[in-house]
Amino acid sequence: MGKPTGFMEYARELPLDRSPKERVRDWKEFHEHFAEEKLRTQGSRCMDCGIPFCHTGTLISGMASGCPVNNLIPEWNDLIYRGLWREALERLHKTNNFPEFTGRVCPAPCEGSCVLGMNADPVTIKTIEAAIIDNGFAQGWVEAEPPAKRTGKKVAVVGSGPSGLAAAAQLNRAGHLVTVYERADRIGGLLMYGIPNMKLDKTLVQRRVDLMAAEGVKFVTNTAVGDNLPAAKLKKEFDAIVLCMGATKPRDLPVPGRELKGIHFAMEFLHANTKSLLDSKHKDGKYISAKDKNVIVIGGGDTGTDCVGTAMRHGCKSLVQLEILPRPPDARQPDNPWPEWPKVYKLDYGQEEAAARFGADPRMYVMSPQKFVGDADGHVKELHAVSVEWTRNNGAFVPKNVEGTEKVFPADLVLLAMGFLGPEQKILEDLGVERDPRSNAKAEHGKFATSVPGVFAAGDCRRGQSLVVWAINEGRGAARECDRFLMGETGLP
Repeated sequence: MGKPTGFMEYARELPLDRSPKERVRDWKEFHEHFAEEKLRTQGSRCMDCGIPFCHTGTLISGMASGCPVNNLIPEWNDLIYRGLWREALERLHKTNNFPEFTGRVCPAPCEGSCVLGMNADPVTIKTIEAAIIDNGFAQGWVEAEPPAKRTGKKVAVVGSGPSGLAAAAQLNRAGHLVTVYERADRIGGLLMYGIPNMKLDKTLVQRRVDLMAAEGVKFVTNTAVGDNLPAAKLKKEFDAIVLCMGATKPRDLPVPGRELKGIHFAMEFLHANTKSLLDSKHKDGKYISAKDKNVIVIGGGDTGTDCVGTAMRHGCKSLVQLEILPRPPDARQPDNPWPEWPKVYKLDYGQEEAAARFGADPRMYVMSPQKFVGDADGHVKELHAVSVEWTRNNGAFVPKNVEGTEKVFPADLVLLAMGFLGPEQKILEDLGVERDPRSNAKAEHGKFATSVPGVFAAGDCRRGQSLVVWAINEGRGAARECDRFLMGETGLP
């Protein structure tokens, strides 16, 4: 521990974001960068506490507490304080294959369980993580490291999101011949097409994919296993399969008028926008535009925020975001103690941009959509919604409509961001994989083996919709157990 009193001497500080009114004019990342001196100061705030909860990665009350990939946070915080950047990078890569992703898009459960956070602002862990890997690439320290020898075993990874890429990286490191199949035209899954460019620049995703290709991982795009590539063929040609295809079935909104034009699932909107941006900088027009439209986003969470930020960059006329849950409190409540994930109010980047333009946070809480109304051409023009109150029914909280609170919102574009129900089923059916009651691939966490020998499952297709950092955790774990299955033992962490 370089500075025992650092946490008492220095306040938490974050790098500034570009101003909301400026950044909505482009698709560049909105975070600015810290000078090295400030990063070292922030690293000195790490207390090297006796029991550092930041890297425990446990589940408390159903939410992550600490880092799910068990990052060695106190170690690299101290190394940054002492200016030992290369050593910090080595520590970071011991547990996390892709810190350039988590350092940008992870909600940082590590900071929520930081011991300093009990009575002060927690250490700026996420900012330091991103700085370590960005500096590592800038210095040329992150290079392709192909395995010294090959085992001759062939593994197919289905899906190239964070769990698939993590599994592929680890299995390749063990010497296996890894092929990753992706149904889209670019590798990266959620990282490429589910998260907008201003939050995670796609050159960073491609840079990591290129590095993995140089290490020997084979990537195959435009290939949907179970569709234009039979799952049986995959099973015949490979020694093992790791399923990492995510949870891509969106939750729908079965209310009157749902069939009207102008109502889209969030991922339709986000995927098409990023693809058009990358293909032609939007010149091809092959995306769902929010320009000059009254936009309604239904659902909160990161996906809803990304819809808000994207619509703002299109130049929407107005924007409302409906959330059925109550507004979170401004500070931790007694039933949400440290080190649980803090369930508190946060003005995320998209809502901050909407507030800067329209004057207020666009979110309206405890609101439930009731019906859509269309025009003569069958296009949505209105959303009717009602306020709800949460009451107990047989012990469970359920929403109840409040009479006399009906509201009508003008709507030209409606985006449904209400989460996902599970993975697409065809490949699971074709392989004969047993599913759990939520339609996910049934496989025990820590073992990741499905009911079919040699077939493993990781990430959202196994655990349900979750965080990128959990996907990396699961991809690494599935690779370890797949390696054990193939070789009888494993040296993977």
